[in-house]
Amino acid sequence: ASSLLEKVKRFLSSNPHSYALFILLDPRRTTATNIMSAHPETKIDCSKVYVKKSSFSNEQTGDFDGAFAAVPIKAGEVVEKGVVRRLPDGFDGNTCPYIFTWSTVRPNKTWGMASGCAPYYNTCKEGTSNTNMVRDFDNDTFEIFAVNDIEEGEELLHTYISLKWRTCFAELNDIVHADEK
Repeated sequence: ASSLLEKVKRFLSSNPHSYALFILLDPRRTTATNIMSAHPETKIDCSKVYVKKSSFSNEQTGDFDGAFAAVPIKAGEVVEKGVVRRLPDGFDGNTCPYIFTWSTVRPNKTWGMASGCAPYYNTCKEGTSNTNMVRDFDNDTFEIFAVNDIEEGEELLHTYISLKWRTCFAELNDIVHADEK
């Protein structure tokens, strides 16, 4: 007698577009990473990340969200990848902290909205983040890598490239660099 799993595998070998069915039925492959990133052509994969109230929220700052590791992530691994939509010419990103600096030219005039959980990564001082965002401005994509091993449940941080000069980050920059004053 053949097991249900063997029957499913035979079915899938003749029906390759049913990959997600296999993932849901095989208990060894039901992690968030496998379910969310199952399609080999996906441009967006934030399956190792979830969003909840930031560990930096307090009475003084108020409540705000942060990105957290859904699984343990090894140094050098991709934490998340995604796409960026450029905002229309004339948009002033200095007034909106929820969008990304999308150019190396200063003063910056190119801004973008990022997919996935990327907008929820909070910032920190240079050299202290546990992630690093690599931007591909030509293809409007990004990848976020683990700088060091990250534990499940750990808040994900990266240093905003515009932290020191964007007017919408002035107060945040003062907080992050308070020990330098």
